[in-house]
Amino acid sequence: MASRLVDDSAVGNLELARTDLKALLLASKKADRSLEKMDLRFGQIDEALSTASRRVAPLQSQAIANKALDTRINRAITPALALLDSFRVFESLQDRLLDLSSKLSSDSSPRKRLRQLLRYVGSVEKLNEAIDSIARDGGPAVQKLQEVVEFLSRTKATDQFRTHRLRETMVTLKALYETEVDAMRFEGLLDEALLNLQDEFESMLMQLKHQNIGEISNGEEQTGGEVASHLDLGTEQEIEVLSMISETLTGNDCLDICIDIFVKVRYRRAAKALMKLNPEYLKTYSPEEIDEMEWENLETAIALWIQHFELALKIVFVAEKKLCSQVLGGIMEGLIWPECFVKIADKIMAVFFRFGEGVARSKKEPQKLFKLLDMFNSLEKLKPEFSSIFDGEAGADICTRFRELEKLLVHASSKVFWEFGLQIEGNSEGSAAPQNGSVPKLVRYAINYLKYLASHNYNAPMAQVLRTEQIWRQGILSKQESDENLLKDAILNVMEALQRNVESKRSQYRDKILAHVFAMNTYWYIYMRTRNTELGRLLGDQYMKRQNKVVAEESAYMYQKQAWGPLMRLLEREDNLNMKRPIREAARGKMEAFLKGFEEISQMHRSSYIIPEADLREQIKEATLKLVIPAYADFIDSYASVLEGTSYVTPESLEGLLGQIFDGGDRREVDGSKLKRRDSRDSRRLGGNPVGPMERDVKDYRRSRSNASEL
Repeated sequence: MASRLVDDSAVGNLELARTDLKALLLASKKADRSLEKMDLRFGQIDEALSTASRRVAPLQSQAIANKALDTRINRAITPALALLDSFRVFESLQDRLLDLSSKLSSDSSPRKRLRQLLRYVGSVEKLNEAIDSIARDGGPAVQKLQEVVEFLSRTKATDQFRTHRLRETMVTLKALYETEVDAMRFEGLLDEALLNLQDEFESMLMQLKHQNIGEISNGEEQTGGEVASHLDLGTEQEIEVLSMISETLTGNDCLDICIDIFVKVRYRRAAKALMKLNPEYLKTYSPEEIDEMEWENLETAIALWIQHFELALKIVFVAEKKLCSQVLGGIMEGLIWPECFVKIADKIMAVFFRFGEGVARSKKEPQKLFKLLDMFNSLEKLKPEFSSIFDGEAGADICTRFRELEKLLVHASSKVFWEFGLQIEGNSEGSAAPQNGSVPKLVRYAINYLKYLASHNYNAPMAQVLRTEQIWRQGILSKQESDENLLKDAILNVMEALQRNVESKRSQYRDKILAHVFAMNTYWYIYMRTRNTELGRLLGDQYMKRQNKVVAEESAYMYQKQAWGPLMRLLEREDNLNMKRPIREAARGKMEAFLKGFEEISQMHRSSYIIPEADLREQIKEATLKLVIPAYADFIDSYASVLEGTSYVTPESLEGLLGQIFDGGDRREVDGSKLKRRDSRDSRRLGGNPVGPMERDVKDYRRSRSNASEL
């Protein structure tokens, strides 16, 4: 039963499959018939398309040609239209420039005028750009139009009328481009605007002045802000306008004119600022003219030169360099402005250099040394700033001349100093010794000269001069002494020359006492004037004592011995006096001889023996009183009995006379008519006190030479 059911089911499935296959075959036949119909239709369409294609082909070629022509025409017309736009921009900018020019001439307010000038410069720049655009694009635009005209003429792509109009347009545009561009640049409003900018540039530069430089020269204290204000010659807006004008002029082939205006105007302004200092001395610059100047005038001129040189460098040229950098720094990548600055400074610096060189080449007189050192020291202090201001290749020539001036000053200073020593040496035989034994003027001058040279103001510059000379003479690799030793050795040479001069004059005296007075005065003067001074410390206290103090003491000892020694021998007691002649006669003879000798020596002191130094004179006076008065009082006391009835000078009166000799008062003649003498009966008492035996201190007179007197 089950198998039967299975067989019935399979049969059913087969019947269904047969039915489906039959339906599929019927559908396939229908599709085949449809495909045959479609194939027929496609054949018809293909034939129609072939016919259409043959008919459309000429039109397609024409469309492609038209597209190519359109592209060619657009490529020519677009630059031409741009060129026409540039012409329109140029016209509008011309109108704007005319309007701004009118406003510039009417504006009186500086700030408003600067703003208008900024707009004016900007418009000039735009006008120049428009002309550049026309000049740059005009040629290619005309060329492209010409190519289109030739193409249309050759291909006959359009009618002759349109081709003719296009050719006329091309010819007109070409003529306009070729004739108008140069006129726009060199004959039109741009040229006029550039001339206006040149005038404005010059006017603005002329208005930038150096303020109150005369007040600085008068020594007024300046704060940092005040000094900085002297270095700023214009406001930010003024600098901006000047910078824009310079760049605009440079961009329009006016660089030479711009530089010429700037250098000319700023040189005048810098020179005028310095002329306010009244540097009339700079007109005298040749060595011959300087030699003819009065010393006071030359001294003043050199002091002013130092002051004005520093002001010119630190104030005027620093400000001018800053302005030059600000205004011309944007030109040629900053390569041009250093040369412009040097051109401004060169003529002014040449005037300063010329005067300095004239002083250095003038006669080598001793008094010029300190002014030469002032000039040299000033240049040394300014050297770093000078090198900074005139740095680079542009300032090389000025820096070279600066160094040459320093060399001249070094040579002149050293030559003046060495010739000073030679003049002292040569003066030994050329001048007579002072007749009164006073200190020679040459010694006074030389000591003050050397003291001044060894002072704080001049010892360092002089040492540097000597060192520089030594390096030039021996080479930089030679063994170098210290600055102090160099100066010390140089001054020692002069001191030795001075000592030889003094000794030469000392030997001229026939009066030996006067020779000792001269030596005592001179060497004491040298010692006292150098003691506790920078000169004394430089040479050394031991040297000054050995060369001057000891010699002065020895001379004082010899003066006392030869001037007062013979009188002291007259007052010596003789043990065998009564054996040769009566005591009364001998004592009176000694007294008369003493008074006569005292009168003679007092006359010599009054006429020839001068001791000008008060302290030295006082010490000599004390030593002489100590030598003479006790011996005289002892003599009178010893021979009072035999001198009774004889007139003689009392010890008190003698002391007064000695005081008058050394004090320079009114001196009385030591003679019978004018000299008031006391009777022997009054001679025993001075001021009511008995005169005791003289405590003669022989060593005061016969002391060793090294302790001749307490000077």
